[in-house]
Amino acid sequence: MENNEKQILAARKNKVIYRQGDTVVKLFDEGYSKPDILNEALNQARVEDTDLNIPKVLEVTKIDGKWAIIFEYISGKTLQSLMEENPDKTEEYLNLFVDLQMLVHSKAAPLLNKLKDKMHRKISESGLDATARYELHTRLEGMPTHKKVCHGDFNPSNIIIRDDGVPFILDWSHVTQGNASADVARTYLLFNLEGKADLAEEYVNLFCKKSDTARQYVNKWLPIVAASQMVKKKPEEREFLLKWVNVVEYE
Repeated sequence: MENNEKQILAARKNKVIYRQGDTVVKLFDEGYSKPDILNEALNQARVEDTDLNIPKVLEVTKIDGKWAIIFEYISGKTLQSLMEENPDKTEEYLNLFVDLQMLVHSKAAPLLNKLKDKMHRKISESGLDATARYELHTRLEGMPTHKKVCHGDFNPSNIIIRDDGVPFILDWSHVTQGNASADVARTYLLFNLEGKADLAEEYVNLFCKKSDTARQYVNKWLPIVAASQMVKKKPEEREFLLKWVNVVEYE
C-alpha cells in the first residue's frame, strides 16, 4: 500500500478510522467534543505505561480543520474474524480472550477516570424514570470500589492478532479504573446485543471459573451497565436493555 493511500477500516456516526501507511488515523467530525478527543488520547497514553500490547499514540493533530488521533498500525486479523473463520477453534479463542481481559484487569493506571463516576453520570443521562435511576444509583454506590484497568468495550473485534501471533488490544476510548466485574458484565451485554447469547454464556462462565468470581456478582452489575448503554439512544436496543435494567430480576 502506498504511504499516501487511505484504506477505510471503520466508519462510525461521528468519526472515520482509516489506515495510511504505517499509521491508523481516527478522524473526528467537526463539532466533536475537543475535551473528549484529548481525553481519549491521554487515556490511551496512560494505558501504554502499563506495558500491555496496544497501538501507541503517535500524534494528536488537525486534518482539514478536523481533530484526529494518529496511532501506529498493527498488521493482523481481529479475533472476531478468526472466530468466524475457524468455528472449531471457538473454545481456544475464548480462552485467549478471557486471559487477555484478566491481564488488563491485573494492571493499574491511577490517573484514569473512575468507573463508578462514569456509571453514575450515565445512569443520570439514561432517560429512565426517577425511581429506576434511584435504584440504580443506590445499587452502584453499594458495589465494591476497585482500581483495576477496565477496557469498557472489550470484544473480539477490538483484539488484533498480529501476523507473528502476538495479540494487541485496540480502542481504549472507554477505559476507566474500577471493578473488573463491571467490565465483564459489559462484554456479556455486548455479546447479547449482537445476538450471540450462547457465546455470552460460554464467555461469562469461563471468566468466572478462571478468575474465581461468583456469577451472581457479575449479574449484580448487569442492570447498571444496561442503563449506561441506554445513553447511546439506539431505538433497536431500548426494549432489550429495559428488560436488563429491571433490578429485581437479578436479586
